[in-house]
Amino acid sequence: MANFNKVILVGNLTRDPEVRSTPSGQSVTALGMAINRTYMVGGQGGQGGEKREETTFVDVDMWGRRGEVIAQYLKKGDPIFIEGRLTYRQWDDKDGNKRNKLSVTAENFEFLGGRKGERGPAREASEPAADMGNAMGAGIDEVPF
Repeated sequence: MANFNKVILVGNLTRDPEVRSTPSGQSVTALGMAINRTYMVGGQGGQGGEKREETTFVDVDMWGRRGEVIAQYLKKGDPIFIEGRLTYRQWDDKDGNKRNKLSVTAENFEFLGGRKGERGPAREASEPAADMGNAMGAGIDEVPF
């Protein structure tokens, strides 16, 4: 059977990116993301009903220079597009309890929302995610593509 592990996320950072280094000197940047989903409950045929929103929080790791760039230009609350894969980790904590965590290992990213002062690089309108920045407040399921 074939396997496929790909994640695409558009959301806002929940905290400032944190850059750490491994003992071998490779950098890894830890991000927290909030992804909002807006949906309707009740009503008939998509008409009427109550509009609701749910938020999913995701931990993301970005290795190397790309993570350093994210930490340089983005801060808590900024929108970002992340492409990567799911990663499952297991370990024993200091009390001997089994622990596990499902997170995303980012492989690519795009800045969203345009330039804010001198903080980030300018984006060209021809980039694939250029129109997503305008839809961030509306929820991911309303992004036009």
